[in-house]
Formats: sequence, structure tokens, C-alpha cells
Amino acid sequence: MKFTINRAAFIGQLNNVLRAVSSKSTIPILTGLKLVVDNNEVVLTGSDADISIETTLSGADGQYQLTVEETGAIVLPARFFSDIVKKLPDQQVTIAVTDGFQAQIMSGTAEFVINGQDANNYPHLPEIDTAASFEVAADLFADVIRQTQIAVSHQESRPILTGIHVSLADGILTAVATDSHRLSQRKVRLENVGERQVDVVIPGTSLTELSRMIGDVKDPVKIQVTDNQALFVFGNTRFYSRLLEGNYPDTSRLIPDTSETTVELDASAFLAAIERASLLSHQSRNNVVKLTVDPQAGLAKVSGNSADIGNVEENIATDRMEGSDLEISFNPDFMGDALKSFGQAKIILSFTTALRPFTLVPTEDSDQFVQLITPVRTY
Repeated sequence: MKFTINRAAFIGQLNNVLRAVSSKSTIPILTGLKLVVDNNEVVLTGSDADISIETTLSGADGQYQLTVEETGAIVLPARFFSDIVKKLPDQQVTIAVTDGFQAQIMSGTAEFVINGQDANNYPHLPEIDTAASFEVAADLFADVIRQTQIAVSHQESRPILTGIHVSLADGILTAVATDSHRLSQRKVRLENVGERQVDVVIPGTSLTELSRMIGDVKDPVKIQVTDNQALFVFGNTRFYSRLLEGNYPDTSRLIPDTSETTVELDASAFLAAIERASLLSHQSRNNVVKLTVDPQAGLAKVSGNSADIGNVEENIATDRMEGSDLEISFNPDFMGDALKSFGQAKIILSFTTALRPFTLVPTEDSDQFVQLITPVRTY
């Protein structure tokens, strides 16, 4: 095996594939990066058994300046190989496999020889028929992931909640995550999906890595699911994720459809006030901020206190308040995460009682996106 390639373009694709490589895999060969060289392309593969990423560097794409002298395959130690390539002196790098499984890496005046492994021992990627795939705009899907992954649980005691429940029915793609203290749900209408139906739970860690890769992708992401795998295809990259087994809880019944008190305000301004209040709440043991709403007087304020430090109180600018008086306490970090997901939008907070979960929705398309937070009992 021997090929020469533009080093900067090669590093860009190496970085993507390395997202799937763990340095602590229980399967030693998975700490490596698989390189397969065909007639006019190089295929890079990384995997940690949960996520697998395969990307193809084609000689037809001028940015790679790829020249293949001899085909072949090898598995190289991923992190070490990547570190070497990043520090090489020249714009081009040549990689050749000599006798056995040793790789020679040459660039300018530098030459490394590192030990590799037989590519035949590398686990095969699952075969998934992409003919029945559906498509989502890459930037839109990245937003859906970003807005829902904040509510993914990190507790392994309920593994199913460490994933995002993704379903497709009647042309509506729905993504939901909850850790039982908060919930995030986003809906998107898709075109040209026909009667296609999907109901899977994808690990939150997988989708977070995917969202980092597709944020700047121009082409749509093609999605295909099987019984235990999801495949996302974009550009020259194939991103595989295992699926979580089990039934995701019915979250639709958790979202209240009535409210006693509603407040409309600017998400970013409210976020700034919450962050100021949390400066004190983070110093207290319970980390709680209180919101007080008095629609009759037209007043809303946030307050927090720490027995050791002091207290804070700030009036909140609102566009509209309706309903009953309310005092409700909540985790300011949960509130902050929810508010960040709305960006600069105007939002509506809807409350039933001080002890029942409350919702945040944008004033526009309120049925498409909802964040739910469970309040904190303070007495």
C-alpha cells in the first residue's frame, strides 16, 4: 500500500473519523484507525462499537491531491498516527506499508515508521440498505439535536433515558429527550417521506457527535434505520450508531395542555437574569432560584439566596402576564439550558401550580418546540 495526499485535507477527515475512536476500548483493535486504499480513493474508518464513522477521500476531489501507487489496507494506532500527521513539515504526506504491518510515513525531511495491525481483523461495519432512507436538511437536524440533547439523562440506572427518542409518522419527525426532571421535544415537518415510519431511541452521545459534524454540511442528511443500527449519510461520510433497546416512556402525557398563569418575555433577557441569580444559588446547597409572578400588579421577579453569601432580587421585563399569582422554584441550570435552546426568540412560560411541571414554548410555532421543567419543592 502506498499513497500521497495533501496533509491539511487529510487531517480534516482524520479529525472527523477520530470522533468514533476511543482510547480505552475493550477491543484493542478499535483503538486503531483503519485505512483502505483502492484505485483512486482512501477510505478511513473509526469505531468504538457504539459509533462508527467511515469517510471516503476520492482522488476525483482536487482538494486531496491524491496519488495512489499501490492499493492495500492497514490499521494504525489512531491517536498516535493523527499526532504524527499533524506535526509533519510538508504540505504533502506519503504513507506506505512495507513488509508485515509496518507503515512508513514521509513528509519533507521527516520519516516515521510505526507498527500497525492486519485490517482483516477489524470488525465489519453493518450492512444497511439505504434505498429506504429519508432526508433532513443538515443544519435543521443539527438544531433538532442541539435543542433536545440538553434533557438527555446521564444516569445509567435507566439506560433508555440516555437516548433521544426519534420518531417519524405522518410526515412529522419528532425528537424527545427527558431525564425525568426536564423534557425537550422538537417537531419538524418533512417533505417527500410518504408513508415512512420510524420509532427508535438513539444514544444522546452519538447524536451530539453527529451534530458537531453536520453543522456546516450543505447537503441533506440521509437517514436509514434497522433493528439495531441507524445510519446517517452526508457528503463523503457514513455515520453509524447503535440503537438503544427498550421502550421509551410515553412523554406526551407529561406535557400539560392547560395553564393557570402565563408569562411572555424575551428568552435572552430572561436568561441573563437567571444567570445573575444563579451566581448566588450556586453557592447554596440546594441551587434553587425563585420566580414570583403577580399579573394584577404587572410584576415578575427572580430571586435567590445563599445563607453564606447573601441574596439577589431582580425585576423581569415581560411583554404579557395573565392568570393567577404564582411563586415557583426551580433549578437555574435547567432553566438556563432551556432558554439557550430558544436563542433570541420570544417565549411563553405556562404554569399550572407551584409544584407541577411548567413549559416554555416559542411564541411562533409553539406546537413545534417545547421545553418542560419540573419545579423544586422548597418546603
